[in-house]
This record gives sequence, C-alpha cells and structure tokens, in this order.
Amino acid sequence: MFNLFKPPLYIRLSPVRLTVRNAKTGAFVSEVPEIAISRGPKPKVLGVGDEAALYKSSKSALVSNPFSHPRSLMSDFTLGQQVLKAFVKKLPKSRALAAAPRVVFHLQGDPAGGFTQVEIRAFHEMALGAGASEVTIWQGQDLTDEQVLSRDYPPTGRVLE
Repeated sequence: MFNLFKPPLYIRLSPVRLTVRNAKTGAFVSEVPEIAISRGPKPKVLGVGDEAALYKSSKSALVSNPFSHPRSLMSDFTLGQQVLKAFVKKLPKSRALAAAPRVVFHLQGDPAGGFTQVEIRAFHEMALGAGASEVTIWQGQDLTDEQVLSRDYPPTGRVLE
C-alpha cells in the first residue's frame, strides 16, 4: 500500500544523455549528463545538464561528464550522484515527489564482459544517495511506463544484481 505514494521514476543513462521520467505522470527531463563546478578553494555546483554547457569556455569553472569513461559507464561517483540528484529535482514538482521515489535505473550500453558487480553496486548506491527508496538496475530494451509501473520486465533484458 505504501508503494502507491512512491513516485516511480525510470532513469535511462548513457554517456551522452540522462533521462529521468516519472512513469505515472509522464513528466521528464532529458539532457547531457554534465556538471559545471567552480574552481577554487570552495568549489560549488554552477549548473547541471544543459546549464553546464554555458560554462565550457569559462576559466573559472570545470565542466565534467561523470558518466564518460573508456572502460566504464561511471568515471566519478560523487559528481554522478550530484548530477542524478539535480536531474530528479528538475522534474516538475508534484506532491507525489515528496516521498522517496522507487527507481528503475536503466544502464544503456553493453560493455565488454558486461557490467561488473562493483559498477552495479555503485549505480545502486548512487540512486539511493540521490533520494531513491528502492532501486532496480535494468539492462536491455527501453521500458514502457506500464512496465515500470507493473514491474513486469521483458525477457529480452535482465535485472542486474
């Protein structure tokens, strides 16, 4: 019964795009997964997603994509968690988002040898740190809102544990 109050979020992640979608309302945000951080003794977040691109030519900021690395889908856990948290906050506000969301985290891509247990755990912990109450890691075809809501995933993919 309590799950009725947890907004179901479907998060698709690739190095070039991060999409966060509320499967109940259809509200979504889809942008490049970048973050701009000020340089200096007390770094602060200047912008995330498309806003971060505004700082690419600035010498006072560092723009980074924490999901771009030649061997892994994650290059910086801390910055990745900040990006994910900011994207969830970018969703249009509703009362339902007051509760910690239930997240289906879709890792896109197929690294040689598959995702390691360390990577799967890191993405799981990242989603929890970004405010999720429950996390499912999915690899396979894109899911529909109905599949996210019902937790009935197609046999062509798999839940990673």
